[in-house]
Amino acid sequence: MQVLVLYYSRTGNTKRLAEEVAKGVNEVEGVRALLRSTKEVTKEDFVNSDGIIAGSPVYFGTMASELKEVFDKFVGVRKQMENKVGAAFATSADPSGGKETTIMSILQAFLIYGMIVVGDPMDATGHYGVACSGMPKEETLENARKLGRRVATLVKSLKKAG
Repeated sequence: MQVLVLYYSRTGNTKRLAEEVAKGVNEVEGVRALLRSTKEVTKEDFVNSDGIIAGSPVYFGTMASELKEVFDKFVGVRKQMENKVGAAFATSADPSGGKETTIMSILQAFLIYGMIVVGDPMDATGHYGVACSGMPKEETLENARKLGRRVATLVKSLKKAG
């Protein structure tokens, strides 16, 4: 089983968070993370993953165009993405910089793809997904790992039930 951790990062903050999300995925036995930037990801990465956790910096309160371009480019595989797990994370420069609206824009794309969307677990923040302003601090990095574990655990449960 595979979970794609997809991200766009201009300054390195979103990439850092993505790396921790991937670590959390890899902590679940039988599930592996595939860490890809928007420049590296292929349609096969997308389709062959049982879940996707996508992250973006905040750009005008929504996901970066580089991440949106991936969703637009792969729209032809929508029917193959149905019932896979989707989750999101975001970074911003400002504490009130639109992280939640950015996460929601990613989750909306997953809903259009027919995916099952989840937020971060209750032992993290219990909200839409992991987010931070600036370089992620240790508490945020731990929450990122928790999000990765949550998605990997759900992917494994869904595969077992299917």
